[in-house]
Amino acid sequence: MAVPKKKTSKRRTRNRRAANTKISPIMLSKCPKCGEPKRIHVVCTNCGFYKDKKVLNIETKLDKKIKKEEKQSANGERE
Repeated sequence: MAVPKKKTSKRRTRNRRAANTKISPIMLSKCPKCGEPKRIHVVCTNCGFYKDKKVLNIETKLDKKIKKEEKQSANGERE
């Protein structure tokens, strides 16, 4: 049976293992509803649709701000 003559260094071992780890780029496509770039096979973060179905109820920051202002004005009118 073959036995190594010398110990394999940490650097050589790590280089050999690191050769198999590759970073793949993030694949992007256009959302069919809003046209924004989104990741493939993931719900669109802009409109909340996935495969022409509404999956998430996305509220934009502007919508949240308007609702907050309406709520504060309604509380102000009561007092």
